[in-house]
Amino acid sequence: MSVSRREFLQAGALAVAGTNVVAHAQSGGRVDAPPASVKALVFDTFGTVVDWRTSVAREVEALAKRKGVALDAVKFADAWRAGYGPSMNRVRTGELPWTKLDALHRMTLDKILVDFKFTGLGEDEKDALNHAWHRLTPWPDAVAGLTRLKKKFIIAPLSNGNVSLMTDLAKHSGLPWDCILGAELARHYKPDREVYQSAADILDLKPADVMMVAAHLGDLRAAKGVGLRTAFVTRPLEYGPTGKPDLKADASVDLSATDFNDLAGQLGA
Repeated sequence: MSVSRREFLQAGALAVAGTNVVAHAQSGGRVDAPPASVKALVFDTFGTVVDWRTSVAREVEALAKRKGVALDAVKFADAWRAGYGPSMNRVRTGELPWTKLDALHRMTLDKILVDFKFTGLGEDEKDALNHAWHRLTPWPDAVAGLTRLKKKFIIAPLSNGNVSLMTDLAKHSGLPWDCILGAELARHYKPDREVYQSAADILDLKPADVMMVAAHLGDLRAAKGVGLRTAFVTRPLEYGPTGKPDLKADASVDLSATDFNDLAGQLGA
């Protein structure tokens, strides 16, 4: 079958356009042709959907004032978060059996209360403070952007937070999830591949039909390795004005957006 010059040129133009889309995504730019097969978006939550640092520091500061304790609440929040990865690694390496994130957060809290000389708290007060992670404030664009995305896609967290934490957080912050996915259901912590695979399996979708949305490139690289599509959303203030968050997409990223509303626009939602 012969091909006309016009058809040949059109085919060549489409091939070049496709190459440019991939290159543009890898350089951290906008992409105007998102994957058509995507049916579900799953979201990293701490740092991507919610501002954990400001939220936790606010609760620590309020409790410290009530107790007459002088401390730097932001440094306390940072120290608490710094224990996040190491505590999960104890589970991932088999040092600890499967342990929910609430319990890991409490282990870290008990240590940093001593480090910061924050004494005089009863067990109920420690438990209430530990649940600060259930009451985090979303980034300003999060709820509106998720609401737009929900009209076109299944949306769910794919977090290391346990199901009760994610449910409380959704209630507290008005996050319009369709369901809760994540580490507790997979009984693995990210970046274990089982977490990402579980999202596709539970939703009865192929990995390529699911897009992982995160502000952390390590999360996206792990998701990409399982076959998920990936979207990078920048959160420049996650670690405060002097922090060093991921700011530029890399080769693991299919789409790059400035916030959830930008992502919704790129995905036609």
